[in-house]
Amino acid sequence: MAWAAALALGLGAALVLAGCGTPGAPMPPSLKLPDPVTNLTASRTGNQVALAWTMPRKNTDKLLIKGSIPARVCRREGSGACEPVPGDLAFAPDAHGVFSETLPPSLAAGAPRSLTYFVELRNAKGRSAGLSNGAVVLAGEAPPPVTGLSAQVRKDGVILRWTAATVPENSTVIRLHRTLLTPQPKSGSAGNPPSEEGFFAPPPEPIEQSLLVDDAAHPGRTLDKSIRFGQTYEYRAQRVALVTVDNQTAAGSQVLELPGPLSGPIRVQALDVFPPSVPQELAAVATAADSAGGASIDLSWQPLADADLAGYAVYRREGGAPDGSWQRISPAQPIVGPAFHDTQVQPGRTYRYAVTAIDRQGHESARSAEAEETVPNP
Repeated sequence: MAWAAALALGLGAALVLAGCGTPGAPMPPSLKLPDPVTNLTASRTGNQVALAWTMPRKNTDKLLIKGSIPARVCRREGSGACEPVPGDLAFAPDAHGVFSETLPPSLAAGAPRSLTYFVELRNAKGRSAGLSNGAVVLAGEAPPPVTGLSAQVRKDGVILRWTAATVPENSTVIRLHRTLLTPQPKSGSAGNPPSEEGFFAPPPEPIEQSLLVDDAAHPGRTLDKSIRFGQTYEYRAQRVALVTVDNQTAAGSQVLELPGPLSGPIRVQALDVFPPSVPQELAAVATAADSAGGASIDLSWQPLADADLAGYAVYRREGGAPDGSWQRISPAQPIVGPAFHDTQVQPGRTYRYAVTAIDRQGHESARSAEAEETVPNP
């Protein structure tokens, strides 16, 4: 009996060992397809279309891709088929993919209509990973270029002018592209000590800014009030048609832009050569001499809100003196507040006063309207 138990145990062990080598269900072969592109963007300027996207790092097996990835571009007009765009591309994994083309004449003419671009990635054996997300631009004839662009620096900003459209269109706007050519290093960086203004210093300007102008409401001109004196800027302009098209991926419609070509650049050096505003509402009040002190005249006026104001200067002449006999009676340094106390007066005499404003660059405004006052006799 013992030998029978041993034999049964041996047969069981043999069966267990044999089961370990039995193959399971067959696994499908890996296609090693790259992950599809999901962030494709497209933009049109004139008749040029530019695409941008990010290449994947991994394939559908979650493995890092080695070697370059072949890519192709296709475009679909309206709801038609996706027509391939000539040219074979290849990019490294995780690279920044770019592509541009000049629209063929058939797509650069006619009424505005939607044109959707896709990017298709393939594996080493040419198998497709599928189309990317769609990026939409407008096909059709682009607006004409902006001509006659010019700029003039004024105290309140830069006035820009261009040749207005012969027949203004309500659906067309002007986009101004402004580039700051003299960016300032951050306060406190190497070679640039912290600003004395500290927390009150204005935030740094963006290098690139885009300004939209309704050309129908203000034909051929606009005022850029956001410039800062002491900086140099470059402006370019383009007409942009705003077109409502049916949304191919969702219910309803959407407004798309059809930009025309960019104009040539113009450069503007925003130098502050302008005096401050003229002070207003100057008033004079005399006080007679008494036992407590001598006679005086107190002056006051409305304070100015000019950003670069340094202060004020006060001028005086006697009532019967000619206009050219004005004398500055305030200190050499501009006075900060909108008031002045004149103690150098005589009872019974009449005095005329005027005030000017002075900015930080030393520019002085014209004199204010006069204020006249007679010092009473004791």
